[in-house]
Amino acid sequence: MNLEKEIDLVYKVRENAYVPYSNFRVGAVLKAKSGKIYTGCNIENHGIQAICAERVAFTKALSEGERNFEYILVAGGIGKEIPKEECLPCGYCRQFMSEFVNKNFKIYVAFEDEVKEYTMEDLLPYSFKLEK
Repeated sequence: MNLEKEIDLVYKVRENAYVPYSNFRVGAVLKAKSGKIYTGCNIENHGIQAICAERVAFTKALSEGERNFEYILVAGGIGKEIPKEECLPCGYCRQFMSEFVNKNFKIYVAFEDEVKEYTMEDLLPYSFKLEK
């Protein structure tokens, strides 16, 4: 899969991160099956209510009525330079995303000149699910 445009976008959206405490900037690009793209960046505060880039992208999409998603691309690291190591979604984001995607949902992670691919099942093989 060619993610060139999305990679440029994920690095650009990282610049919007509000990270006065950690300087750890994360960007996310979520593609819906409709073709629409939603972005997110992490937002810290001096309490414990920070929100991750992945959940920002998902909540933007969900609040606009999207319910079917193709993939998410994530990039994160210290400062504004291109990350040197992969930054995987945290446990809270993995569980949050699992509510809205299936086990084959693709999670791409961009860093340096690489993009690694994971599935939801790779990152959260035993998600908590309530019966609907």
